[in-house]
Amino acid sequence: MARELWDDEEALSGRTVIAPLTDDEDDHYTDEPDGIQQLGMSGGFEPSSTTLPVPIWLSESSKSFHWRWVPLPLRKTARSTVKWLKGPDPPRVLLLNPIFPSIQSAPIKLVDRFFPKRKYKIGLLLAVYFSWFLPWALVLRHSASGGNIEGYGKPAPISCGASYWSPGNECGLNGSHLVLDPYVVGNETVNYQALIVGGPAPGASREDYDDAVYRADSYVCQAAIHAGIISDSTGGCGVVELTGAGHSYFASTAHKLASVGFPSTFPKSFRFLRLPGSQLDCPGDLRWPLFAITASAIVLVSLFTTSPAVFFFTTFFMLILHVGLVSDPPELHRVSDLFSVLCSRLLPASFIAYVLYIYCARPLLQPLASPPVYQFSKTILYLGPAFIGALNNYTFALWIPIQRLTPHDIKAQPGAPIALAIMITIILSIVFGQAWHIRQGGQFFHYLKIYLCICGGLVFLLILPQFRLRIHHYILAMLLMPGTAFPIRPSIIYQGLLLGLFVNGVARWGFASIIETPSALGELPGPGGSNGWWGATSPNITNSSVQISLPTGDHVDRGNGNITFNLWEPERMEKLDVDGISVLVNDVERWRGFVDEDVKGEFVWHRQGHRGLDMSRPKRTVEGSGVDVDYEDGDDGDDPAVSMQDRDEDPAEDLFFRFAFLKGSKVGLYGGVGVWNRDGSWINPPPPRT
Repeated sequence: MARELWDDEEALSGRTVIAPLTDDEDDHYTDEPDGIQQLGMSGGFEPSSTTLPVPIWLSESSKSFHWRWVPLPLRKTARSTVKWLKGPDPPRVLLLNPIFPSIQSAPIKLVDRFFPKRKYKIGLLLAVYFSWFLPWALVLRHSASGGNIEGYGKPAPISCGASYWSPGNECGLNGSHLVLDPYVVGNETVNYQALIVGGPAPGASREDYDDAVYRADSYVCQAAIHAGIISDSTGGCGVVELTGAGHSYFASTAHKLASVGFPSTFPKSFRFLRLPGSQLDCPGDLRWPLFAITASAIVLVSLFTTSPAVFFFTTFFMLILHVGLVSDPPELHRVSDLFSVLCSRLLPASFIAYVLYIYCARPLLQPLASPPVYQFSKTILYLGPAFIGALNNYTFALWIPIQRLTPHDIKAQPGAPIALAIMITIILSIVFGQAWHIRQGGQFFHYLKIYLCICGGLVFLLILPQFRLRIHHYILAMLLMPGTAFPIRPSIIYQGLLLGLFVNGVARWGFASIIETPSALGELPGPGGSNGWWGATSPNITNSSVQISLPTGDHVDRGNGNITFNLWEPERMEKLDVDGISVLVNDVERWRGFVDEDVKGEFVWHRQGHRGLDMSRPKRTVEGSGVDVDYEDGDDGDDPAVSMQDRDEDPAEDLFFRFAFLKGSKVGLYGGVGVWNRDGSWINPPPPRT
C-alpha cells in the first residue's frame, strides 16, 4: 500500500512526516538501491519530480520492528527466502494434463452405457471380485496340496530355511536335539550367501551328482537346487535320504549356487534320490500364474471405476493377500498357518491403510476421477510401481545388496556402502523434486510443519540409549506417502511404489518395531560396562592351556593322539558370574562342563581318524583285556590304553574347536575357531572380545 507522507495541511506548511515502518508493510519499501526510500505526496497535490531520501536505519528504527537485533543483510535474505518458498502468487494448479482424453474416458463411457444404474455397477464390481477369488483360491490350493511321488507318497512342503541341524549347541550334546538355521562351517562363517555345505566335486559329471552328499546343516531347498533336483524358477519336489556321517564335503558351484567345503567329519548328511520323471507328479511353482490373476483383476477395477476408495482398497487388499500367501509369505509351510498370521496383521494394516487413504491417496486420486480422462494414466503410473513394490523380494531385494539398514550389516555386507550411497542420492533427488512441486502449489510451509514433526520424532528415537532405530520399508512408506498427496505424474508413481512396499513389509515381516535392541539385531553388547553381557566374550584359549600328545612309530599316523584343554579361568569366570564352558568339535557340541561338578576343568579329545566324530558310539576292546573304550564320550584320556594299531591306524583329520561360557542352561557366544591340524600342529583361536 502507498505510504501517506503528506496531508494537505502539512503540505502547505512544508513539514515532512514519516510513518513508522511495521512488519506487515510490503517489502518494496526496503528494496530500493542504496537503502533509500522514496517520499511521495498526497492530498490533492501532484507528486513533484523531486524526492527526499530516507535512510534505512531511520525507517528500521521503529519500536514495532521485532527483529532489529538481526543484521540487516540477514533480514533481507530471510525475507526473500520466505517469499520465494511461499511460491508463485497465485499458486499453480498441481494437476497433470491428460493424454488422449477421449481414449482414456472410453472405459467409463462403456460402463455407463451398459450399466447405467448404480446397483448394476455394484453387481459388476462384485462379479469381478468373485472372478478373481475363485481361480486364485483354486490354483493356490492345488499348488499347496498337490503332487505325488510313486513309492514315497505325497511330498511335504518345507520352508526355505529348513535343515537337519542347527548352529552351536542348539542340537544338544552330541546332536540330541534338532532345530534350524546354522551358519558356521568349520573355520568359515557363511553370510549373505546360500547355506550349502558339500555337493558334487568340482568338475563332476552328471552321473556323479547322484552320489553328491550334503552336510545336514545345509538348507534343503537350496541344496536341491544346487543338485539340480528342483528349479529356482519353477519349483518341484524330490526325495531326501539321510546317509549318516560324512567324512569330507566338497565346495562347488552348480546351477548358479556356490557351496562351501568341509574337510572333516560331520555326524549327519543327506543326499537326493534321482527318480525317473514318470515316478514324479510334482506341482510347479504357480506364483506367477497367481500374480497374473491378481494383476488382471486390479487392472480391470482401475480402468472401469472412478471411485478413489474402490481403486485404493481393491489394490491394497488384493496385493496383501497375494504377498502374504503366495509371492513372499512368512517362513511357514502350511497355508492354514499362513492365513492365520496374515489375519493377525490385516486388521492393523487396514486401519493404517484407511488413514493413508484419507490424507494421502484421496487428495491424489480424487482430481483424477472427474472428468474420467486419466484412466489409463492412473492404471499404468500407479499400479506398475505398486506391483514392483509388492514384489520386493523379486525386485529391490535382488537389486540392492542390503539386508538391513543397520551399521553392523552395512559394514559386513559386500557392496552395501556403495548401494546405500546410491539409495540416499536417489531418495534426496526425489525429495527435492517433490519439494519443488509443493512450492509451486503454495503448500511448502504446510508440508514443512508435517515433516519437521516427523523428523523430530525420529531424532528422539535415534538418541534413545540401548536401542537401534530401524526404518523398515513399511515405515518408510508411511513416512514418505504424505509427500505424494497431489496429482502429478511423479506423485502417482511414488505413491504406488510406497503402497506396494507397505503391503510387502506388513505381509512378509509384520509390524516390526521402529526401535530394536542390539541383541534382537544380532549386535550383542560387549562384555564390559554396566550394560555388558556375560555371553559376549568367550574362554581365552592360549598355548598354555593346550597340551598335545602325539604317537611315535613307523606304522602310525603321527597326527593322531590326544589334545587336552585346561579350560577353567577362576578369576575371570567368577567376575563374569558364569558356571561352565561348552565345547564344539566340528560344529557339534561334544562337552559341557560346570565348575561345581569338575574341579580340574580338563577336556580331552582323542583323535583316531574320524572315529568318535559320527553319531554312533563305537566301542573298541583293549588288547589283551575285556575292557571297552568309548571313543564318543570325549574323555578318552581317562580310558585304559588301547592297542597302538587300533588307536592310530586311521588317517588324521583336521578338527575345529570352539568354546563358549555357560550360565545355567544358557550358552553365550562361541568364540573363534581353533584348529588341530592333521599333522598334529595347533592354531589358537583369536583372542576373545574384551
